Amino acid sequence: MRPLDNSGAAEQLESVLQLKDNRPPGASQQPAAAEVAETPGPGRCWQCGSSPCGSSAQQEAEKKAPCPGLGLFYTLLSAFFFSVGSLLVKKVQDIHAVEISAFRCVFQMLIIIPCLIYRKTGFIGPKSQRIFLLLRGVLGSIAMILLYYAFQATSLADATVITFSCPVFTSIFACIFLKEKYSPWDALFTAFTITGVILIVRPPFLFGSSAVEMEEDYSVHLKGTFAALAHAVFAAVTLVILRKMGKSVDYMLSIWYYVVAGLIECVTVLFALGEWSLPYCGLDRLFLILIGLCGLGGQVFLTKAIQIEKAGLVALMKTMDVVFAFIFQVIFFNNIPSWWTVGGSLCVVASSTGAAIRKWYQSSR
Repeated sequence: MRPLDNSGAAEQLESVLQLKDNRPPGASQQPAAAEVAETPGPGRCWQCGSSPCGSSAQQEAEKKAPCPGLGLFYTLLSAFFFSVGSLLVKKVQDIHAVEISAFRCVFQMLIIIPCLIYRKTGFIGPKSQRIFLLLRGVLGSIAMILLYYAFQATSLADATVITFSCPVFTSIFACIFLKEKYSPWDALFTAFTITGVILIVRPPFLFGSSAVEMEEDYSVHLKGTFAALAHAVFAAVTLVILRKMGKSVDYMLSIWYYVVAGLIECVTVLFALGEWSLPYCGLDRLFLILIGLCGLGGQVFLTKAIQIEKAGLVALMKTMDVVFAFIFQVIFFNNIPSWWTVGGSLCVVASSTGAAIRKWYQSSR
């Protein structure tokens, strides 16, 4: 989804031009035939004339090689920033989830506009891709609103774990709309995800009333659970749309449609519900700013990780979101997850991890 740059070719061209300009003063007065004879052929080094130059190629490779494990470290930072943002959404209880989403869109818009101007990509996009960009913006922003509502309605760990069912829905929608193969392994991962969600929801007709009585407000918990599940569905459709567009659209333009559509949706819903209100205390206002910054920081580090690390390893390290969610839930809310939640979390994480490992194995063959 990220556009490739021509930095490597530009660096090679720049080095060639520098070497040509650094010739001795008398070199320009030599006969042209001698200059042609000394000029290396295509693909040869300007310094030693070999094809290719081993020393310069090795130095260039060492210069460009990233630090081992840097991509995984970026993924860990991304998971931490996303988890902190989720924690702050959970702490801001006096502001509606839609309003929090609106503030995040505003903060991200202020950063995206200068980026689009600098990259000269425009604000509309290619004519053939505008319908997909619009769908990506509308569905992606709906997924964001549902996620924030889930964080406020149910526990941090439950909402985070259920969102990890997104890869399963992505495989299903990719099979339907992109005609990608849906293998028995995908069906197995789907079954694991459904099992995990059932263990987290704990419906009374399966677990009895005793499991429901453990929750302070089971109806709110149920709404939050279904909101998290709906987020996973909308996020999966968004990923399929992004895959459909491929590299034909700059990813900054995709985020631009996301924040614009999200802001329009949030403002419309807030005026319809009559829920628009400014934060009462300065701490909530600070939390809103930090939510936008954490969301942007998580996206930046995740993008950097995908650029320098294999997608399978990034997906595996991304499961640290669940670990941070459990830690924050215990430390900041003194809410120890039940064994049902732990079991359901293991099922969902095993499903997403298995899907990531399988994709990684297929791409490396």
